[in-house]
Amino acid sequence: MSNIWAKKPLSAYEADIKKNDLKKVLGKWSLTAIGVGAIIGGGIFVLTGTGAYYNAGPALALSFIIAGIACIFAALCYAEFASIIPVEGSAYAYAYGTVGEIFAWGLGWCLILEYAMASMAVAVSWSGYFTKFLKMFGIHLPDYLTSDPVSYAGEGFSMNLPAFIIVLLVTGLLVKGTKEAAKANNLIVLLKTTAVIFVVIVGAFYIVPDNWIPFIPEQRLIEQPDGSMASAYGFQGVISGAAAIFFAYIGFDAVSTQAGEAINPKKDVPFAIITSLLICTALYIAVSLVLTGMMHYTDFNPLGKYPEAIKAPVAYAFEIAGQHWASNVVTIAATVGLISVVMVMMMGQSRIFIGMSKDGLIPKFFGELHPKTKTPYKGIILLGIVVATVSALTPISTLAHMTSFGTLFAFTMVCIAVWIMRKKQPDIDRPFKVPAYKIIVILGVTINVCLIATLDKLALLLSGVWVVFGIIVYFIYGKKHSKLNNGEE
Repeated sequence: MSNIWAKKPLSAYEADIKKNDLKKVLGKWSLTAIGVGAIIGGGIFVLTGTGAYYNAGPALALSFIIAGIACIFAALCYAEFASIIPVEGSAYAYAYGTVGEIFAWGLGWCLILEYAMASMAVAVSWSGYFTKFLKMFGIHLPDYLTSDPVSYAGEGFSMNLPAFIIVLLVTGLLVKGTKEAAKANNLIVLLKTTAVIFVVIVGAFYIVPDNWIPFIPEQRLIEQPDGSMASAYGFQGVISGAAAIFFAYIGFDAVSTQAGEAINPKKDVPFAIITSLLICTALYIAVSLVLTGMMHYTDFNPLGKYPEAIKAPVAYAFEIAGQHWASNVVTIAATVGLISVVMVMMMGQSRIFIGMSKDGLIPKFFGELHPKTKTPYKGIILLGIVVATVSALTPISTLAHMTSFGTLFAFTMVCIAVWIMRKKQPDIDRPFKVPAYKIIVILGVTINVCLIATLDKLALLLSGVWVVFGIIVYFIYGKKHSKLNNGEE
């Protein structure tokens, strides 16, 4: 009888590393670029407006600091595991080697949710900026080709065609090869990082200091998009703002999924995880300060003077300041930059498939590599079709909230797994060690659980359904085909 709590021995991971067919092409700065490319995306270009108006006001910068701290706790734990087990399965692999198979399955299943939903959410966000980009040239796409059926106000057929197409194009690039995808990502990351720095430097000249007063507005009720009233601002608003903009930080863990293709994974992956997160946290704080300094937080009201500002806050901040050229620069950068986020998320997802298929928990189809490019092309193509279809038919809010659940769950479990690993295998070689790990783990788990509790109820319900479905799949297929429990490891 198979043991659902069986742990994969570290010797098996070492064997996987030796026989790994993936090409070792990623250095520490390419890995860092992957992390930055995954993190800087829809969050900074979209969520800053909603976070400022519905949650924290000018104190949005404090919300970014709190969210960044929560991520740093998890990042340190990811870094320790990545230095011990430098394989492509990320948190799934870490859990398999520490807690056990059923735990690892649940984590892997939630990572599938995180990466797939994140790819979809960013694809939809990209569609919005692409539509604005086309308008710069007088091209206006009809609403039925840029709206999902739920959001479409008209009658008849509708789909988000740009989101559908961009996912298919990214899928083709990922199938072609990791090195090619990494080169494209490096170029895009350079462009959008430059654009974010551009926003900070140029925007600083148009800051009105009075917009920051009071920095933490008095707590009061604010009308929500659905017409209901909810508390905003004050200290509570700063905390809820951290949860609201948490999506902006999702992505640094994607670095760990590329460990199998890293030249020196035990050193470079931990470096890239922490460096990419620190870079993005600094940029986020600066952008949020500039944005709320350029525009009063109340001007992001979708029912107010500038109803479109909340959809593309950074671009509209320059538009309202009379700097149309700068607004166009931001629009172009967001349009190009969001492509790399979709690419990195889908790349990470396919590597989770490799890890799980190697262990027999999902069909080997998902882990089969192309004979020339050495990419898991079958899994990527299937993933691309699913992501493209759902992106075209689903509202972004639902996708973003479910992404946050999968991410926060993974962060929590990785923190717990570090503690377990320290207790059960204290003498194992750790090229990177979490400092004061007991404190870091406790703080990481506490903050992540609190953030999960603040998620939308519908998102929690749908995520719960996904988890239950995953348990069913495990007992029907995964448990039966597990290589570890069948003595094949």
